[in-house]
Amino acid sequence: MACLRELYTERELNDTYQASALYAFIPPITLPDTYRSVFRPGLFSSQVAIVTGGGSGLGRCTAHELASLGAKVALVGRKIEKLNLVRDEIAGAGGEARSYACDIREEETVKHTVSQVLADFGRIDALVNNAGGQFAAPLESISAKGWDTVVRTNLTGGFLVARECYTQWMKKAASKENAGAVVNIIADMWQGMPGMGHSGAARAGMLNFTETAAFEWAPVRVNAVAPGWIASSGLDHYPPEMKAHIRSLPKHVPLGRLGTESEVSAAICFLLSPAAAFISGSCVRVDGAVPNAKRPREISNRNPTPAFDGFHLASKPKVLASTPRVLKK
Repeated sequence: MACLRELYTERELNDTYQASALYAFIPPITLPDTYRSVFRPGLFSSQVAIVTGGGSGLGRCTAHELASLGAKVALVGRKIEKLNLVRDEIAGAGGEARSYACDIREEETVKHTVSQVLADFGRIDALVNNAGGQFAAPLESISAKGWDTVVRTNLTGGFLVARECYTQWMKKAASKENAGAVVNIIADMWQGMPGMGHSGAARAGMLNFTETAAFEWAPVRVNAVAPGWIASSGLDHYPPEMKAHIRSLPKHVPLGRLGTESEVSAAICFLLSPAAAFISGSCVRVDGAVPNAKRPREISNRNPTPAFDGFHLASKPKVLASTPRVLKK
């Protein structure tokens, strides 16, 4: 949560409603020495889990929780330095993890990485397909290169990692009644994703991939988790001009705050656990009911379009008497 605190000065926290709402939810605490999971100790003992994007944010948090529950964690990401820091954090807490530098957009690299994980650990029980990224931009300004980069990161890369985990291990393991589980991390892309249309399209594709894989790869279970606005280090990657928008987010959340990385990780761990043995092809939203609020977005078009009314007995409600007339057939 420190990453969210860094967005504010103490004065800003006292001066704005949005920031104070966030601050109220993040009281100063003494950090524990180990992860405080709601699941029983040893839940994933003897299991091996791959976490992509494991060097920061949701991936880092999930890797810590899985390790605290007994899993051996393979941290996958592009920057080995960040992965090694998380590896050392986990080791310091008594867990086991290894780092693997990998650009998930490159097919041969993904094949080699999954093969290396199997060589090191001998099995793959779980995959958390968390790696992703995007940038804020309206559709009209996104170049083909920019679009392709985001789609390859948020859709193609996740597919490649999942496919290799399935073909190199999970498929044959499933035949021995030891089926694994995959959790794909998508996003709150319901009703479109204005300002990040490339990411919304990719995330929607990942959800459809999840549903298809759940059928084709059964008994391997494949599910998705869709985080909403989460107080994660990813917020710090957006440009300075978005700070005001980020600080305003809690007032648009029915539950009155941003989510935590731990709340997303808990959903992931549940879907990987035996308690979710009959859940596959599903998506768990972790978003504080934001999509249900149906909040209006700012509309760029201010010129009403001509309306059509073919009903010859139609009459305008009195409450709308001052609105523009519609065109009769």
